[in-house]
This record gives sequence, structure tokens and C-alpha cells, in this order.
Amino acid sequence: MSVKFVAADLGMSVIDLVIQTDASLTRLKLENEGRDVVEQLRQALNAIELPLAPGTVLGVTGGRYRSLPEVVDGIRVRKVDEMAAMGLGGLALAGLDEGLVVSAGTGTAMVAARKDDVHHVTGSAVGGGTLLGLSKLIIGTGDVREIDRLAMAGDASAVDIMLSEAVGGEVGRLPATANAVNLGKLDRENGFTKENLAAGLVRLAAQVIAVIAINAANAENLTEIVMIGHLMDLKSIRREINLVGEFYNRDFTIPENPGFGTAMGVLEILKAG
Repeated sequence: MSVKFVAADLGMSVIDLVIQTDASLTRLKLENEGRDVVEQLRQALNAIELPLAPGTVLGVTGGRYRSLPEVVDGIRVRKVDEMAAMGLGGLALAGLDEGLVVSAGTGTAMVAARKDDVHHVTGSAVGGGTLLGLSKLIIGTGDVREIDRLAMAGDASAVDIMLSEAVGGEVGRLPATANAVNLGKLDRENGFTKENLAAGLVRLAAQVIAVIAINAANAENLTEIVMIGHLMDLKSIRREINLVGEFYNRDFTIPENPGFGTAMGVLEILKAG
């Protein structure tokens, strides 16, 4: 059995690989060692244990993929537009024909995706990198699993100023139990637990992304919002994203294996020829 298609997404933190044979589909997540882009590609190729079929094309997007040569170690490289891969991959994972696809990784990008058109709409510099950086400074860990565990055990309302506290009740469609100021109590009080701080940090990141996504979808007249990227691997992030959806009566689709959305888009483009 040999590899038919290889799709790679060179992210800032991780390299995502999707490997297609005639009989199977394999996903690999590698920690990006931060080397030269050609070396990043070699790192990905070295992780493939099956032989490559003659003429195999390696589809690549993400990072500095535009600077790659046409051939690396005898393997032809096809450079795939990252926005197209993101949009088509999100639609494929969600089983949709159109929608706003939000890729939340180290940073966040949002594209309007339709079968015949994918274009960048907006994004946010707030993403997983923001969450990790702030967590390292505030709670002393940049371990994503630990942050997720702490956040699931914490209560963001202990560190946020809530609407009930700020204005005494609801505002528009937002209930009194919604927050008014992220981390607003940190300059007034002391002695916060790591769990509550982690919950507040997760809520901050998730809310920024979710609210921008709703506004972007409305601007593009798109009903469906698809969330991909490895930030969506975190249960605590998914919880907060869905809470924003409840506030604004909007559904967020978080497909299975969301972190591989962009790499799956590369695969879709390779298979289309």
C-alpha cells in the first residue's frame, strides 16, 4: 500500500498532515520545530511511514509555503492558496455547500466559502497564541491541556464583571448572566484561583472570535458558521463558543477533527486535479 495524496498545512505552532492511500486516510499533528520552510516540509515527509507512489504530489499551504521550491527531494510540490484550502476544507468537514469558515489556530482567519468562490473576509490577532501567552503570564502555564483542564473546572464570572453587576440586569438580547467586562475584576480584587483565571482567559479568546464571526457571517449573508483549527480541540473553548451562539441565537458548527480543516482543504484541491 502506497500513499496517493499528501496534504500539509504548515502552521506557526504545528504541522498538520493528511495522508491518503487507496484504502485509508491518516491524520498526523506534528509540533513545528520552527526551522526553514524546506526543513519543515522535510519534517513532514519524514513522518510518513508508507512509501510514496510514483508521481505523488505534495500539496502544501500555510506559513511561508509560497517560498518553497517546485520540487523538494525529488517530490513535486503544489502550493495551495491558504484561504481556498481553509474554506473548502471547512465546508468538506461540515458537509455544507456554503458558510463562513473560521480557522482558529495561533491566530484567527475568516473566509466566506462557497463551492465556486472563497474569499477572505476578516480575522483577529486573538487566537490560540494569545491564550497560551496570557496563560503563561497570568497562571504560569503554557500547556494547552492544562489550561483546558483548569478552565473546565473554573468559573469565569469570578474574574469577569457581569452585566448583573455592571448595569443590574440584561442588555438587549444579552441576559444578566452574560459578562460585561472580560477580566474586569482583576484590578479590583486579589486571590483568584488558577481555575477561575483560566476560565476567564478562555472566555476572552472565545468571545472575541465568536462575536467577530457572527458579524462577519451577517456581512456576507451567510447563515452557517464553521469553526476549524486546533483551538477548537479545547473543550473549554467549544463551551464558550456555543454560549455566545446561545446569546445571539446563532449556531456554530464544530466538525470532527477541526484542527485538520485546512489540510483537508488541500486534499480536496489535490483530488480535484
